[in-house]
Amino acid sequence: MKTPISFTLNGKPTTIAVDPNRKLLWVLRTDLKLTGTKYGCGEAYCGACTVHVNGEATRSCAVTIGDVQNQQVRTIEGLAKGKTLHPVQAAFAKHDALQCGYCTPGMIMNAAALLEKSPKASTQEIISGMEDNLCRCAAHRRIVEALEEVIQR
Repeated sequence: MKTPISFTLNGKPTTIAVDPNRKLLWVLRTDLKLTGTKYGCGEAYCGACTVHVNGEATRSCAVTIGDVQNQQVRTIEGLAKGKTLHPVQAAFAKHDALQCGYCTPGMIMNAAALLEKSPKASTQEIISGMEDNLCRCAAHRRIVEALEEVIQR
């Protein structure tokens, strides 16, 4: 049964009538047409679907839209400020910290949350904080270098 669910999406109040048990990932991608958040494994393992819920990196395939009632949700589409890229986005581009790009939105969202919590994270903390986001293209070293640059700024 469809139920109105209200939450803040990328800074804007949003209400959508959907089954409250529908996964947040599918509401974002299908109903709201925000396709930056990717479907990877569907089991909260790979991190491709990472978004922020109240500032926390969250696997959107593992939470329902009902779980975000009255919460703050930010997707990769809401990370930049207008045409100004978020520092993590800019560093990923500068360091070529992507290859195929499929995992990149989830990587960036996870990294942004990590650096908000630990703005002076060490290399080891970066590696530990990012290891649960999988990249099959092996861009991990460039991802770490990009985040180290953000920290140095």
